[in-house]
Amino acid sequence: MNKERLKHLMEFLETDPNDPFTIYAIATEYANELPEKAAEYYERLLTDFPDYTATYYHAAALFAELGEINKAKNIYEKGLKVCEKNQENKALKELKNAYQNFLFEFDDEL
Repeated sequence: MNKERLKHLMEFLETDPNDPFTIYAIATEYANELPEKAAEYYERLLTDFPDYTATYYHAAALFAELGEINKAKNIYEKGLKVCEKNQENKALKELKNAYQNFLFEFDDEL
């Protein structure tokens, strides 16, 4: 986690609290060292900016890593629907691949 970058991102968020990219960037900064904190920001994106498709791939992976397998599954499935609805084909393809890998990896837990 780059503390200086995180400081700047927090300043950006203060200036524009409705910028999904800034929230996404903050979640990404927290993801490796403070995954629970990253989860808070991903939750905010999923709730407040459901059409921000970049969220679904990383949020689902993070929740799977945190052991919240059913939550991760639901996030993948919702993300697939959002990508289809928004006709974001590249994101849809990437999310489908990640979801298939997820299903293979966690088959015994679903």
